[in-house]
Amino acid sequence: MSNKQAGPVESERIALKARNVSFSWADTPLHWVPGDPFTTHTINVLHLLLPAGERWFVHVYKQALPLIRDERLREDVIGFIGQEAMHSQAHDEVLPHLREQGLDPTPYTAQVDWFFEKLLGDRTLPPGRARRWWLLERIALIAAIEHYTAFLGDWVLNAAELDRRGADPTMLDLLRWHGAEEVEHRSVAFDLFVHVDGDYRRRVRTWALAFSALLFLWQRGARFFMENDPTLVDGKASFAEFYRSGRRGTLPATGALLKSIPRYLSRAYHPSQEASTAQAVAYLAASPAALAAEQHEKEAS
Repeated sequence: MSNKQAGPVESERIALKARNVSFSWADTPLHWVPGDPFTTHTINVLHLLLPAGERWFVHVYKQALPLIRDERLREDVIGFIGQEAMHSQAHDEVLPHLREQGLDPTPYTAQVDWFFEKLLGDRTLPPGRARRWWLLERIALIAAIEHYTAFLGDWVLNAAELDRRGADPTMLDLLRWHGAEEVEHRSVAFDLFVHVDGDYRRRVRTWALAFSALLFLWQRGARFFMENDPTLVDGKASFAEFYRSGRRGTLPATGALLKSIPRYLSRAYHPSQEASTAQAVAYLAASPAALAAEQHEKEAS
């Protein structure tokens, strides 16, 4: 099998930097999409899923740094590590707010932590081929996951229906700041995978695992929130409701999600062909949290 991949779109490259953002959740209601607990909680799963996942990304990439022979890619990976660490922290900070509103996420986050720290964590393997194989598998998994984080980032930047429905502006800023940075660094994980390996069979295999795991964890998280929401008598999460929400524009459309699969599996795929760096940069130039972080940085220097 050929391992040839499409190259990046050069104009989409950008120097990556972590933005030290912070958010205040005091005025954010439990159902931050008014009258729509299902959309609220489906998106809330991000706050439970991402911190552990992004800590895992950082851990794996620190192990991958010695394999990088291209200085520009090394800089991109270091920038990626900084942004992902900040994402993990920002979503973690939502959890105390959820507890105050009667939703303790600990039972679910314990499962997510097990998935990333135990199932996908470091293994006691002898130095050499086995240890390298496990590192390459995880690098490929991250590339597949990043395809979907970029997809979600692009979606939330364009999710005008959330604005029309009066979604909480602080939560929207968190999601769009994060989404914009996912679009901004969307090529890094795939470029690293191609640089250290690029095997097409590994790409397909790890995509299947990543896609299945994300679907499984996400539906469990949405179900957990709906069943434990103290304001709902009989809260339920279903694929039918996800589909309807996608039709309304409050969640990603099922069709768009399915169409993203063959794009990633195409031998001609490169993430720079997806989404828009210009749109991401424009949002980051206007994001209240990103602007506040930039101002704080100027004052500190």
